[in-house]
Amino acid sequence: MTAAAGEHLRDALDLLAEAPVVDGHNDLPWALREKAGYDLDRLDIALDQTGRLHTDLPRLRAGGVGAQFWSVYVRSDLAGDDAVSATLEQIDCVDRLLVRHPAQLAGARTADDMEAARAQGRIASLKGAEGGHSINNSMATLRALYALGVRYMTLTHNDNIAWADSATDEPGVGGLSPFGREVVREMNRLGMLVDLSHVAATTMRDALEATEAPVIFSHSSARAICDHPRNIPDDVLERLPANGGVAMATFVPKFILPAAVEWTARADENLRAHGFHHLDTTPEAMRLHAEFEAGDPRPVATAATVADHLDHMREAAGVDHIGIGGDFDGTAFTPNGLEDVAGYPNLVAELLSRNWSKADVAKLTWHNAVRVLRDAEAAAREAATRRGPSTARLEELDG
Repeated sequence: MTAAAGEHLRDALDLLAEAPVVDGHNDLPWALREKAGYDLDRLDIALDQTGRLHTDLPRLRAGGVGAQFWSVYVRSDLAGDDAVSATLEQIDCVDRLLVRHPAQLAGARTADDMEAARAQGRIASLKGAEGGHSINNSMATLRALYALGVRYMTLTHNDNIAWADSATDEPGVGGLSPFGREVVREMNRLGMLVDLSHVAATTMRDALEATEAPVIFSHSSARAICDHPRNIPDDVLERLPANGGVAMATFVPKFILPAAVEWTARADENLRAHGFHHLDTTPEAMRLHAEFEAGDPRPVATAATVADHLDHMREAAGVDHIGIGGDFDGTAFTPNGLEDVAGYPNLVAELLSRNWSKADVAKLTWHNAVRVLRDAEAAAREAATRRGPSTARLEELDG
């Protein structure tokens, strides 16, 4: 933390007591799957899990987190019914955490639920599905996920799906297919937020044309600051005020620090050469990373790096359309000062040191995210007066 930011740490903590962080994306459920086989006794988040996880209840409290979208992510190399089943297991994991920790975590499905949890001093817990492969091209499955509490779906993960292009794959359908546009419309009708993290810029633009409700980016930063395809181009950021959406800046170094992009590509290739998936964060994979880093030092991002993105996103989209989505437990590396979920006060202090007003920071941390879900709920009520559940099928619309 810079000296200037350190002078604002007390103010940051006071601010977060009133306007806690709504974080758009945390991969704790997948980490519990990979590292403990969903055995919640083996990795009990009521205890300090430093060195094993980025997330536990004591550090969420220390970080001033008031609401968390838990990602019910499954890898995009899972497909068809296997992807659906794995998503259901992820949802079950979150639900079991809620049952296990009722004094700390409150299940939330609406903006009112988020506000009620904050009033109770509990952490509002919402679910977000990461990748349209989770619905296996089925509108009924999409509705089932909504019924189970999923309140956003990221349209793709790292690979294209039949109806939407990913940011990190070769162009397929050129953005959204007709079926993809219908998925967006059905999400609008339900009140499920359309999440445009991970998707190609063409998909972002198509979704903004198709949607009748605000969109989110649950964990993406500014492409103008770090030219990575996972980030948001300025022309898309500039469309968020008209849409009402929110772009939530991520902390993943390879998406925010230009020097980290090529290094991470080399480190990922090293994992693959040893038979590991490049997103693996198990102890064995992390040991390989450490050995690689000893000979090829890693460029290190900081809280100031994230603040640079937020400065730009505020300029491009406006302060009413930005938020935070750290991607903790979904990345091998984190910035200095944002090593885990206890680090949010360091980012808030950095922003205060840059003369962000407390009112603007409170929008970033709490108010914008609550508002965007409330607006999606209102759009759903209106859409439901005009149409019923979609029965569209991929083969009918896309041929």
